[in-house]
Amino acid sequence: MMEQLPLRMRLRESARFASFVVGENAQACAALQGSRPAAPLVVWLWGRAGTGKSHLLQAACAAAGERDEAAAYIDLALAPSSAMLEGCDTLELVCLDGLDSVAADPEWNAAIFRLHTLLQDGTGRLVVATNAPPASLPLTLPDLRSRLLAADVHQITELDETGQCEALRLRAASRGLELSEEAALYLVHRLPRDMHSLFAVLDQLDEASLAAQRKLTVPFLRNALEKGIGHAVIRPRA
Repeated sequence: MMEQLPLRMRLRESARFASFVVGENAQACAALQGSRPAAPLVVWLWGRAGTGKSHLLQAACAAAGERDEAAAYIDLALAPSSAMLEGCDTLELVCLDGLDSVAADPEWNAAIFRLHTLLQDGTGRLVVATNAPPASLPLTLPDLRSRLLAADVHQITELDETGQCEALRLRAASRGLELSEEAALYLVHRLPRDMHSLFAVLDQLDEASLAAQRKLTVPFLRNALEKGIGHAVIRPRA
């Protein structure tokens, strides 16, 4: 595995390509795998929150590490300053999450432009992710805007009901839990249809089932939800 670089952000152990339910995002997943010169210099993922962009960026870094390539994942919304990009040009892969949060900041624009230029001259790749579509991002540096808009752009689409159930069961299995298709469908029909909310409630149910020494059956799920598990994200019933 790759060596953890100073000041970079740690990857979630669960964030791997194998644990991502692809759905209609096969082309985006393929674009993130591999190295230059075969792979694009810049890949841009965009889509609403909860579609798995952060998962994919971290999975790309993990895959790079398995190839003995140096990589870094940086959530720009949490980054204290653009100094976090210093030295990233020596890496094979740099993943910048949440570009929306710094798009209007001239200092960040200059730092990202410099990083792009150095990566272009070397062998590294850049992956960025945003909630907003690329053309609507308020980048302040025209040269950076033109370069990033020339990226290999992929919209990450939401999973359908079947995909959401598969993702829930996969997440449960990674935590040592057994979640039947019936139980997964029960949750999907009663919770907001975004994976952040579904996973958040599943994590709470994991703790509740452990405390009660119960399996995640539909009766247990019904009782847990009625008692307030996940109440902060459960949508009102029609």
